[in-house]
Amino acid sequence: MGTFRKGEVKIRPGVYHRYENSGGSRVAEARNGIGAGLIRAKWGPLNKAVEMDAVSDVNAVFGSGMTEDLITEMFDGGISSGKFVRIGSGGSAPSIVLKTEDDTDAVTVTGAYVGSRPFSVSVRESITGGNKEFTIYEGAVAVISVNFAIAEDEVAGLVEAINGATKEFGAKAAAGASGKIAIIAQEAMTGGMDPDVDTTDYSRGLSVLEAAAFNCLAVDSDDVAVHALVNAFLTRTYTAGAYPMACVAENKDIDLDTRISHAAAYNNEMMHVVLNPAYSVGGKLAEGYRLAARIAGMIASVASNASLTHRIVSGYEAVAEPLTNTQIEKALKNGCIVLTENAGSQVWIEQGINTLVTPGAEQDEGFKKIRRVKTRFELMQRIDDTLEVLIGKVNNDTDGRAALIASAQAVIDLMASEGKLIPGGTFGEDPKQVSEGDYAYFIIAVDDIDSIEKVYLDYQFRFSQTS
Repeated sequence: MGTFRKGEVKIRPGVYHRYENSGGSRVAEARNGIGAGLIRAKWGPLNKAVEMDAVSDVNAVFGSGMTEDLITEMFDGGISSGKFVRIGSGGSAPSIVLKTEDDTDAVTVTGAYVGSRPFSVSVRESITGGNKEFTIYEGAVAVISVNFAIAEDEVAGLVEAINGATKEFGAKAAAGASGKIAIIAQEAMTGGMDPDVDTTDYSRGLSVLEAAAFNCLAVDSDDVAVHALVNAFLTRTYTAGAYPMACVAENKDIDLDTRISHAAAYNNEMMHVVLNPAYSVGGKLAEGYRLAARIAGMIASVASNASLTHRIVSGYEAVAEPLTNTQIEKALKNGCIVLTENAGSQVWIEQGINTLVTPGAEQDEGFKKIRRVKTRFELMQRIDDTLEVLIGKVNNDTDGRAALIASAQAVIDLMASEGKLIPGGTFGEDPKQVSEGDYAYFIIAVDDIDSIEKVYLDYQFRFSQTS
């Protein structure tokens, strides 16, 4: 006989139907523990996001000796995965020309990436006989090793073996080359040069990450000009629908008050500045980008129902720049993450805050806290992801909007059960707006939860008791 709206009473007898979402749609999970970073390296693809997890071999992908340790710091901070971009422009790839036994050019082997990563090459007869073994080393470690058959003409066999075994190096036969490949012992590949890096390259690297989903970003620079690019990137990508955060730090040779003023100038709930350095186990100074990367990993990985306030920084043994109470209070008022030591001499984060000092007209004081921003970003992300699959699938009528409401309400209720929101939050239609055509308006009314960070104890003692 037709359809009915919820609560409607029909005049004619008959069977009427409607549909609603009873909570069976997928409720999006939180995306947490995802890092991102820009690095300089001696190896690896340029200006492309490389996805890594906790078991990835950073040095195998990017080499060593530059700022690839940013990645390790972020994983030590707690991230479970991340997307990292090697930045730069120019440079040249290492190569070597292999000769035949009669000293003519036979095969040119060239690295797939530009950079100064030090490789050497050996060609020898296999101990098992019948084959020769081609090996590329970094130091004493074999990076790749292939076998090719001993023959009167070994050129084609070697080229095929190398190109079939790896994408990190390419082999090409010299024109008209033939014969046996000459034996060599760890002969250096030459010509590899690292790319140049300037602020333009950081800007390009940030653009690569615009489409990436991550929780917190770190860059391998202590330069405030680069940090300003990061701050602008956060605002730009948030406006485009992402929920990014970033963490930076300057070196302690910069005047303390200058560092504090730089932090306050960002005034951005997505931007975090670590003020003072620490010593990691073994007495190594952690400052600048390494310090920022470690704390960025902690920000990215902390659950939104937990706080970083008084969270111990694993692997740090002492604060390298202890601050007075007056300095600490000034830094906190200006949006700095300050490292202090607890009663057990462990290094911890004094308070989990961001650089938002003066909230905007549409912001409350809760946007100053890392925990509450993470909760709010998580709520928005999970509702976005949950409703996205319904866009274009339901009608813009009472029943269709009810389906959207039910799906979003399920997210709110689930986050309340996870201790991230106070129970009772709602998702409903905006009574002041007309939903028509292909657009609809809703209001989300929720209360997020903060952690107890200040405890006031009023002890009342008496010298004597009177009866």
